[in-house]
Amino acid sequence: MNETRAIFGLSAAHVVTDIYSPVIAAILPLLIAQNNYTYFMAGLIVTVWNLTSSFTQPVFGWLYDARGKAVPVKVTILICAVFISAIGLVQSYWVILLFAMCAAFGHALFHPAALGLVSRLAHGPARGRLTSFFVVGGNIGFAVGPIIAGGLVVLYGLQGLALMVIPAIVMAFILHRILPSEQEIAAVPKAPIGVGEDGPDRRREVRAAGILVTGSAFRAWAIFGSVAFLPTFLHQIKGLDLVSANLLVSCMLFAGVVGQVIVGTLSDTYGRKELVLLFTALSVPFFLLFMATSGILSFVFLIVFGFALWSTFSTTVTMAHELVPGNVGLVSGLMLGLAVGAGGAGVAVSGYYADMTSLATSMQLFVLPVIVALVLFFLVPYPWKRLRQGQRKDM
Repeated sequence: MNETRAIFGLSAAHVVTDIYSPVIAAILPLLIAQNNYTYFMAGLIVTVWNLTSSFTQPVFGWLYDARGKAVPVKVTILICAVFISAIGLVQSYWVILLFAMCAAFGHALFHPAALGLVSRLAHGPARGRLTSFFVVGGNIGFAVGPIIAGGLVVLYGLQGLALMVIPAIVMAFILHRILPSEQEIAAVPKAPIGVGEDGPDRRREVRAAGILVTGSAFRAWAIFGSVAFLPTFLHQIKGLDLVSANLLVSCMLFAGVVGQVIVGTLSDTYGRKELVLLFTALSVPFFLLFMATSGILSFVFLIVFGFALWSTFSTTVTMAHELVPGNVGLVSGLMLGLAVGAGGAGVAVSGYYADMTSLATSMQLFVLPVIVALVLFFLVPYPWKRLRQGQRKDM
């Protein structure tokens, strides 16, 4: 019971931590308007966050796995929250960049420490279900973040962002009370970690995973680019107030969370590669329809776009695990760290192009990385469901 309570606490902590992930994107309209930032400067703040968080996670994960070194979970939450909340209190662009980087370090430190605890504590027949609670927590937090941030800055201005530190303080106190001690955690044995062997099969696995990670990076470009610039686009071009714009973005992200559960479940029956290709392809026309229409219908198309594109994320992670079964930890770091970080770098590119042309023109081109991702997903040597007879097709 104590272990289950700790896992639910860590799941709640994941919700709180990932609340801060989309905050910078949610406040970009105010930063652009009040500080006269170019789209490139605004996009660079998001890029700094994404690159710092994504590329350091594998390093922190390696330190945790190989050396047993990790910052306490409650401290990582406070690091992230304090620096995100402080962004609203400073004027200097370079200080904002520094605070975004420091917050991203806290975000990156959280995941290996928290997920390592979940892995140690979630043993027995309910292991998969309990672990899934932790994963879904992050998706919920990412979707709720823009609503909270948007509401606070509308009510109190950018200074109101300082109030966002409160959930982290409360969560840190709860974790201090419910998490087991270091001695109790050390008493729980670690699960063995598989290591792949060298050889032709190993090289084919690495090549297949490389294609999948690259495709995921292009998909991440479209996802993070849309999340970064949609509030500004909806506010300036579609005429929505800031709260409504961020609420719509959150609805799009919630649709993607639901889509991950649905597509992940269906992929067991109808094939992972098939469904990843189907929903990635479907996202393109729905995004173009969103850009070409107005009113309620346009917003419906946006939510369907979010459902289609974001729904493929968990399924491609599963594909990566199945392609490289001997190095699940490494490939998870590549999918959740390298691919996401590389995709996040594209946000600055999109911002620069928006400065050269217009925000609407730049956003229309988000379909290009989606198409590239679609082609790469097709090229991944992963077996089609109709050809799979209990074993992988010869690659």
